[in-house]
Amino acid sequence: MLTAGYPSDDRVGFRPRLGFGRRLATGLSLVGCSIGFVIELDTPLTRVVEARMAKRLAERPLGLVTVADLLDHLPRRYHQRGELTNLRDLVEGEVSTVHAKVVKHESRQARTGRRFDVLTVTDGTAQMTVTYFNPSRSPARRLPAGSVAAFSGKVDRFRKQLQMVNPETNRLDEDDESDDPDRWARALVPIYPASEHVASPVISRSVRVLLDTVAELPDPLPADLLARYRLVDLRTAYELAHRPESRGDVERAHRRLKWDEALTLQVILAQRRRAISAMATVARPARPDGILAAFDGQLPFALTEGQREVGATIQEELAEPVPMHRLLQGEVGSGKTVVAVRAMLAVVDAGGQAALLAPTETLATQHYRGIRALLGGFGRAGELDETPPATRIALVTGSVGARAKRAALAAAADGSAGLVIGTHALLHEGVAFHDLGLVVVDEQHRFGVEQRDALRARAAQPPHVLVMTATPIPRTVAMTVFGDLEVSTLTQLPAGRQPISTFVVDAAAHPAWRDRIWGRIRDEVAAGHQAYVVCPRISSVAVGRDEEDLAAAGDDEASDAPRRAGKATERPVTIPAEDGSLAGAGVEELLPWLADGPLAGLRLAALHGRLPADAKDSVMTRFAAGELDVLVATTVIEVGVDVPNATVIAIMDADRFGVSQLHQLRGRVGRGQGAGVCLLHTEVDGDTPATQRLANVAATTDGAELARLDLGQRKEGDVLGASQSGRARGVRLLELLKDERLILDAREEAARLVAADPELVAHPGLGRRIAIALDDRPVEFLEKG
Repeated sequence: MLTAGYPSDDRVGFRPRLGFGRRLATGLSLVGCSIGFVIELDTPLTRVVEARMAKRLAERPLGLVTVADLLDHLPRRYHQRGELTNLRDLVEGEVSTVHAKVVKHESRQARTGRRFDVLTVTDGTAQMTVTYFNPSRSPARRLPAGSVAAFSGKVDRFRKQLQMVNPETNRLDEDDESDDPDRWARALVPIYPASEHVASPVISRSVRVLLDTVAELPDPLPADLLARYRLVDLRTAYELAHRPESRGDVERAHRRLKWDEALTLQVILAQRRRAISAMATVARPARPDGILAAFDGQLPFALTEGQREVGATIQEELAEPVPMHRLLQGEVGSGKTVVAVRAMLAVVDAGGQAALLAPTETLATQHYRGIRALLGGFGRAGELDETPPATRIALVTGSVGARAKRAALAAAADGSAGLVIGTHALLHEGVAFHDLGLVVVDEQHRFGVEQRDALRARAAQPPHVLVMTATPIPRTVAMTVFGDLEVSTLTQLPAGRQPISTFVVDAAAHPAWRDRIWGRIRDEVAAGHQAYVVCPRISSVAVGRDEEDLAAAGDDEASDAPRRAGKATERPVTIPAEDGSLAGAGVEELLPWLADGPLAGLRLAALHGRLPADAKDSVMTRFAAGELDVLVATTVIEVGVDVPNATVIAIMDADRFGVSQLHQLRGRVGRGQGAGVCLLHTEVDGDTPATQRLANVAATTDGAELARLDLGQRKEGDVLGASQSGRARGVRLLELLKDERLILDAREEAARLVAADPELVAHPGLGRRIAIALDDRPVEFLEKG
C-alpha cells in the first residue's frame, strides 16, 4: 500500500514540495492530496495522472499502465552534470556546471528570422553568455535579470566570448530542492526510455512527484532476507534509482531491484514445482517383455553412455506415482529423439499412450516417418508387416486429410494408437486420448507453458512430461525459464557423426566469393551428395499476410514462417542486383535464378511454409530419397530434418539470423558419412554486431559456448519471454550471465519461502508483487516463445 501525504519525519528521499499547480504542468495530477490517500502498486495511472498523460504513458513503446509500471520504468542511463566550476576556470570543450547570476536578458533575431534568447551571466569571477535557440520552451523565460541559476553544458567560444548553448538549467532561487548548487552539480540526471509523445524530462518529473507523494511503501521482501543480503528497502531502492546522488546509489538500487525480479520468478517456479509434486498420477513401470525391450534388442547402433544414463533416470521417474517433469537438452544430433522414443514405448508397455507435440507440420511429419522407420514392425500394429509386440502410430496435423484425420483421432480416443504425433492440432478441442500417460514436447523454445498445459489437460490423470530442445541453455536460463523442470543434458554425439566446417562468405568485401558458394554445391552434388540453400524469407514481396504476421499467429503454417525475417519489401528483389548482390532474396526469387544460372542442370525444389501440406510432404520425401539435389528452403528445415546424404548448407543473408538459429541450421549437415560444410553468406559491409555474430558461429561448434554468446547479445527480457506477454514489464536489470550467484540465492530463498508458506499468507506484499507480475495470466509471463 502506498500512502500519499506529507509526513513530518525526515524519511530517506522525501522532499515535500509546495505548489500543487506545478504538478499539473507535468501531467501528474494526483487524485487527492489529503493525508492518508491510499495508492496501491497496481493502481491504474488513470487514477493518478491526467487522462491525456495516462493515455500517452500507456501507449507503446512505454506501456506504463499502473503505479508499479511507472516506478519500475528505470532510467536507461544517467547524465553527470560535473563538478561546480568558477567561470574564470572554464575550459573550452569541457562539460561543466556553473552557478551564476543573470545580469542581462536579451531576445535576438537571426538573419533567417529565427529568434533566440541570450543571457549574460556572472559569478563574480568572470562573465559568460548562455544562448537558447528555442524561445517557446526556453528556460530563459524564467530567468530575468537578477535571478540565480545553475547551468550545465559544454563550454565553447563565440566571438572570443565563452558561452554555453542550450545548457541544462536549474533556477536556484525558486526551487527548494536546488538550494545547494554543489549538490545539484554532483547529482546524476536520469535519462529515461521515452516515446514520441512523452520525453524523458516529463517522465522524470512525473516519477519525482509520485515519489514525493508516496509516504509508505510496504516491502514485498521479508525483513530477514533484506538483512541477510544487506539490501535496501524498496522505497529507498526506488529513491536511489530515480534520484541518485552517486553511481554507488545506482548500484545499491539495482542490486535490490534485481532481487525483486529474481525472487518473483523463482517463487512462481517454486510454487509450480510444488503444485506438480502434489499431483498424483499413474505410475508407468517398465516391462521386461514389452515393446521397449524388443526395440532395444534390434537397434542397429549402440546407445551412447549419456543416452543410457538419461534413459535410466526417465524410467525411474515414469515408475513413480508423481508426474515426471523433465527437460532434455542436447546438441543437434545428440540422439534426443531416441531417448524420447524409448520413454514413449515404456509408457505404452505400461498400458498408456504417449503424445509427441512438434512445432511445425514438417517436423511432425518427419517424426512420424522417422519413428515408424525406427520401430519397423513394432510400430505397425494391425498392418501386414506387424512384428509383435507392436503398437500403432497416429499423425494429427492441421493439413491431414479429413478421412485420415478421423481415423487418427479415433485411434487416439480408443487407445489403439499408442503413439500420437502432431502439431498444435493436438491442442484443439475434440482431440481425446484413451489413457495419455506421457507428453513429449519437441523444440520447447517454440512452445509456452500454457500450450504444454493444454495438452496435459487432455489426460484423465496428470501425465508425465518430457520437453526437449536442441538449443543449448545456459545454467542460469535453465534455472529461470525452465525452473519448473528437472534438467538432463546429452553431451555426447553418436558414433559416425562427421565434423562440420563453417565459413563466412563476406560477399560485400569479396564479391567473387558468391560464385564459390555455387561451385562448392556443384562439387558436393557431383560427389553424390545433396545440399540445402536457406533463405530468411519466402519472397521479397508480401503475399497475403506478411511472414512476421504469420509467425505471430501461432498456427501450424505460422510456425514454419522464417523468424527475424524483417518486413517484406514492396517490390521484388532483382537477382542479382546491379552490383551482383543477392541480399534480400527469398526462396521464390532465388530458386528460378539458381535453376537457370549457377545450378543449372541440377534437380532443385522449394520448401517453405506456404506450400500445401501434400506438396511439402512430397518435396521432403523426394529429397530424403535422393531424387532432388538441392533444397531451397526457409527455416522450415531448422529442426528435425534428417537427411544423412546432405553435406553442404548455404545460409543466405545469414546476418538476419540469430546465433542459436544458425547453429540449428548448421546441424542439418554432417549427419552421414560425408563431412559437413556450412557457408554463411552476408552482404553486410564492415565490422558490425551482425558480422561479429557470424564470426562467432564460424569459430566454434560448441553449442553451450554459442548459447552464452547468444544470451550476451540479447535482452534478458527476451530470453525470459517477457516480450511475448505483450507487456513492458518483466526482467529488466537481471543479467543471467553475470548474476548467477544472485539467481542461485533467490532460488534457495524461494524454495524456503514456498515450503514454509505455499500461498505466501505471511508475505502479502510478495504475493501482491507476483500477482502484478503475472497480471492474472500465470503462465504467459513465463512463456519462452
